[in-house]
Amino acid sequence: MYEKIKYLIGKPIGVYLKNGLSVSGVLCDANDHEILIMEYLYQEKFIQRQYDFRMIQGIYMFPSCSDEYLN
Repeated sequence: MYEKIKYLIGKPIGVYLKNGLSVSGVLCDANDHEILIMEYLYQEKFIQRQYDFRMIQGIYMFPSCSDEYLN
């Protein structure tokens, strides 16, 4: 999977986990076994978390900004 996402390092991504949860943040790093994401918590708080590829169902790049995504 690393070969497919290495060009996303430094960009915002969404991650769909096999347990049904989703997270989003900036992809900080990746290797053959896991990814490292900078996630926003609240106010001025951020955290870096690691996710093993075995936990991940899918990784999605953020779309470009357009009126299509406005509520």
